[in-house]
Amino acid sequence: MPNVTIDFLEGRTIEQKREMAKRITDAIVQTLNCKPEAVQIIMHELSKDQLANGGELRIDKE
Repeated sequence: MPNVTIDFLEGRTIEQKREMAKRITDAIVQTLNCKPEAVQIIMHELSKDQLANGGELRIDKE
């Protein structure tokens, strides 16, 4: 069972998440020759105060 975990900033629409899940699943199915039902995708949405780059919170870079 392929498991994929994706972390991204919040703010994506449900349509964008559906499309991402479909495309990632399709790529894994084609590459690993498995059934779509075997692919599990976990999405973690992060707020800008939960992600830091270069020692600075993303929320502070706006």
